[in-house]
Parts: sequence; C-alpha cells; structure tokens
Amino acid sequence: SLWTSFADGRVRLRIDNSCPQTPITVHQMFKESLEKYGSLNALASKKNGKWEKITFSEYYCLSRKAAKSFLKLGLEQFHSVAILGFNSPEWFISAVGAVFAGGIVTGIYTTNSPEACHYIAHDSKTNIMVVDNQKQLEKIMQIWNRLPYLKAVVLYKDSIPERHPNLYTMEEFLELGDDIPDATLDYIINSQKPNQCCVLIYTSGTTGKPKGAMLSHDNITWTSAHCSRAGDMQPAEVQQESIVSYLPLSHIAAQIYDLWTGIKWGEQVYFAEPDALKGSLIDTLKEVQPTSHMGVPRVWEKIMEKLKDASAQSGFMKKKILSWAMSLSLERNINCSSSSDLKQFWTRLADYLVLAKIRNALGFSSCQKHFSGAAPLNTETLYFFLGLNITLYEAYGMSETTGPHCLSGPYIYRQHSCGKPVPGCKVKLVDEDREGNGEICFWGRTVFMGYLNMEDKTKEAFDEDGWLHSGDLGKLDKDGFLYVTGRIKDLIITAGGENVPPIPIEDAVKKELPIISNAMVIGDKKKFLSMLLTLKSVLDPDTSDPTDILTEQARDFCQKIGSKATKVSEIVATRDQVIYQAIQEGINKVNMNATNRVHCIQKWIVLPRDFSISGGELGPTMKLKRLTVLEKYRNEVDSFYEE
Repeated sequence: SLWTSFADGRVRLRIDNSCPQTPITVHQMFKESLEKYGSLNALASKKNGKWEKITFSEYYCLSRKAAKSFLKLGLEQFHSVAILGFNSPEWFISAVGAVFAGGIVTGIYTTNSPEACHYIAHDSKTNIMVVDNQKQLEKIMQIWNRLPYLKAVVLYKDSIPERHPNLYTMEEFLELGDDIPDATLDYIINSQKPNQCCVLIYTSGTTGKPKGAMLSHDNITWTSAHCSRAGDMQPAEVQQESIVSYLPLSHIAAQIYDLWTGIKWGEQVYFAEPDALKGSLIDTLKEVQPTSHMGVPRVWEKIMEKLKDASAQSGFMKKKILSWAMSLSLERNINCSSSSDLKQFWTRLADYLVLAKIRNALGFSSCQKHFSGAAPLNTETLYFFLGLNITLYEAYGMSETTGPHCLSGPYIYRQHSCGKPVPGCKVKLVDEDREGNGEICFWGRTVFMGYLNMEDKTKEAFDEDGWLHSGDLGKLDKDGFLYVTGRIKDLIITAGGENVPPIPIEDAVKKELPIISNAMVIGDKKKFLSMLLTLKSVLDPDTSDPTDILTEQARDFCQKIGSKATKVSEIVATRDQVIYQAIQEGINKVNMNATNRVHCIQKWIVLPRDFSISGGELGPTMKLKRLTVLEKYRNEVDSFYEE
C-alpha cells in the first residue's frame, strides 16, 4: 500500500519516470557524503565564546557511538528516541544515531507542557529521551512513572542535579556502547530499507491531538537531495554552504533544511544560541555570515520591525537616504524591467553606499539565498526586503510532504508565489471555484507514510488514487507557479453562505495600520465580519512574552497622529480617541478596497495584550490558533453580535 499507520510498516514508494532515482537509507546517504566531505567541517557550536567545530568524519563516528549506546540502553527497532532541547551538535548526533540503531527520531518542542511531552513519548513508544537542560529534565521527571516504554534519559547541556537510576550525562552516555561490536551495529544498519519509517514529526495540533507524521528513509534522503537543489543549494564540491540552525528541529522545515540536507551536500551548520529568537540571532548571523538562510515569516517580520525601529530613532537625513535607497531597489525588483542607464547607475550606487551596509549589519553580506516557509509571507514583509535588495524565496509544503514540495529560488521566482513543484513532484487542484481556487493535492517521493496509530486520519488524508490532500486553497498560473490563497478550515462562511478568506483582509489591515501586530477576522455563521486587534508591544527579553510597552514603531504612529500614548493599557483603558479614530479610518480604507460588501469589517476591538505562544493564541511556529483565540475571547466576540 502507499500508506501505513504502523511504526514497523512499509510502503510502496512513489517512483515513476519523473523521479526514477534509486531509493537509499539515511546511512547510505551519510556514507556517500563521508567519502566526498569527510575532512570538511560539519558542525560548529559556541563554547566559552569560541566556535568549536567537528568534521563530517568525526560527526559520523560520534553518530555510530550514539547508536551503540542506544542499543546498549535497550532501544527497540521502530521505537523512538525523543529529543527535547535547543539545536546543538548533540541534537544532530542523537538523531542520526537513533536512525542508525534502527529507531525512529522524534523531536519535541521545548515549549511543550509535561502533558504534551507525555502524549508524544507514549504515542511514539519512546525508549530513550534526550533533553538539553534541567528545565526540560524536570518535565520528564514528572511523567516518567507513566511512561512504561521509557528506559533512560540523557542530559546534554547541564550537569545532573541529583543522581537517578538510568539518567546519564552525554559524556557517560557516549561511553555506554563501547563494548558493542561494530558488526552488531552494521547488521542493524544493513537490514534497514528505504521504505521504512525513521523520523516522526508531530504536527502542532492546532485542532485536536497532535498527529505523528511518519517519514521514511526515502522521504528524508530524496527530499534532502532534490528539494534543496531546486532551491539552488550547492554541493560542497562546488561551494560549501554555511547556514545557521536556530528554528525548532521538531518542526520539519528546520529538520530537513539544517540536519538532513546538511549531511547530503556537506554544509557547515553553525548553531545559534538558545535565545536566538529573543534577539541574539542577528549577532550569530553577523559572525557567521551564512551563504543561505531560512526563516518563518515571523522571523523576517521581526528583522523588519527591528530595522524600522532603528530607522525611526535615526536622524532626518539618515531616514531620507534610507528611504531613497529602498524605493529605488524596490522599484527595480518589482519591475525587473530595463530602466534607463542613469536609473540603473543610481540604483547600483544606492545599493553599494546604503543597502549593502544594512545587509552586512544583518549578517547577510555573503548570503545568496533567503528562504521563507511554514506560513504565508505578507506583502509588506516581501516588499520591505525587496527594498533592501533581498528576495525572499517562498517554499510551501507540510510535515506530511517532508517539508518543501514547492519551492522558489534564483531561477524559479514570481512575486507572491511559492514557486513550482520540485522536479519529480506533482501538484493538482480539486474542487476549483470560478476564480480557479481549489484544494492543493500532492504526489511524489516527499509524501509521508501515514499518521502513527491513526488509521482513520491517515485514510482521510489520501484520496483513492493516493494523492495527499493538503486542506489548503491555492491556484496555479499558466506557467505552473503555485499561489496559496488560504486554509479551507480558516475559510469563513457567513450566515448568508458567502465564502470569505480571512488572511488577505488581515494582511490589508496590518499594512494600513503599522501599530497593529495581530488582526483576526471573525464571522463564521455570523451576519457580518468583525475583527480582534492587538497592538505592537515590546517583548520581554527573558520570556518573549508581550509587555505593556508599545514598540518604537507603534509609538511613532501615535505621535504622528497626535497621541502621547506609550503603553497598550493607556490606549485600551481610555479608548484613546485619536488612536481609535485612526484605526477606524484605516479599516474604512481596507473596506473601500474589499471584494464586496460581505468582506467589510463592521466592528472591531483592541485586546489588552498581544498574542503569544504562552498565551495560547500562537502555535510553536507562530501560526495563529484561530479556534483557541475564539474560545479565549468569546465574550468580546459575543458582544459584537448581541442584538
């Protein structure tokens, strides 16, 4: 069958004339790379302010050591090694070691509660847990007695607070398997088949329980080879790519981009600090100057907001020069057409004198490719970076397609599109409407095996011909470029039966009102649309939670319209007349451009606090959890529709 819901199941691979490559296992992929890249540096991490590097040969040997130790601790075939921690060489070595030993690697988000960790560890039959610090260890200690399959825990960042049977430091762990013969490990490695499971990616479960998407050796090795090349990632014999690893590895995007593709093409991976998303990422980028960088839209937005804040604080002349340089660059990138020689001269000069310095300050002076994935990019962000002469290449896929199924790159690019299906992959649209929007369906070697222990959900995901249904809406242009237009689940169907995709309206409001951080359209089964709004506030550097203080950009907005407000609470408590008036005017403008009357926002409210992961409104990759927001702010929503 093309699918299974059993950890030890095998599937028929989707090999055809468009993707005839011989399937290989993860170990075979690593061995091939070892022959080519053995002496090159593979992983770099900061210890006491200095970069420590290990080569591909050392990486392979350490992965074998880890595999033997997993076997010694009793890792059973197709049971899992769960890793709960921030990106590090230990994460990579544990993951590869788990696969070599015949296990399945399962990443767990560091933001997960003990209960959420329990669900995944139990569902995946975790035999060994690898955790990075005491905070994560405490979560596991609370649930260990309810995990019958859990045999040992390995701690890799901190020292062990108090001894506990079957709890090891990374150093102790790596020595455990020394007496296991190479032949024993090789026998297990050689018995592995490309159509068997080696990775589990738990979808963040914005609705219901998280589902464990099973990925085969072929999913991992084929995607690493072919999707990365479609994005023009270079093999190390042409140019060794250097990248910074900082996004959660429990998410497919970072795992395929940082870990598996890194092995395939001999990339050098630098590990960021755990507080990367709280602000230290730029410092790491500046030091490393990567050749390629991937971010989720929220990361690109944060960089944009940081730059806008810095610009708001700079002098009049500096502001003017930056805005001149950016407008020239944006115009050239949008029109791509031949402008006059003089115009080209000014654009090049502006780039050399102004924009290159900014790219350097961001750590992007050697960066040839900037990718964005995991959620749609809004126009404001896209245009802002085009103004810096940085093209953001959008990728599109899901955990169930091993990450990118469609990709943009230097040779495949169209604004607002996430590119074309990777050569060897197919996309079709079903149930198209008058405008050509239909549900996006996938076929190819990227398509997953099925959901672990969920036969019904697996059957729901595929149609009778074996195409995977995404639940996303999109359209294709005449040249085969794909545009994702929304989620079927997010589609609002009003009381009058009109279909309203919320994201374009939300993006338009955010673009019109730079003070707005999050906007969420309400209106399912309602007579009209309303909207919840949050204001841009400074994040607490320790917790990343939103504070009450407005960002520089938001304060700038307030000053321009004549308000002295500096805090969210001041605005909300007094319903600051000037600001509320400005918001209403912004929404009026958006309504004027609405597709039709039904798409207009009739009522809105400003919430006292921005959305956050800890508040429950955002998932671990900063995706809006619409149902949670509706539940949490039910009273506010009900007030819109009281007769």
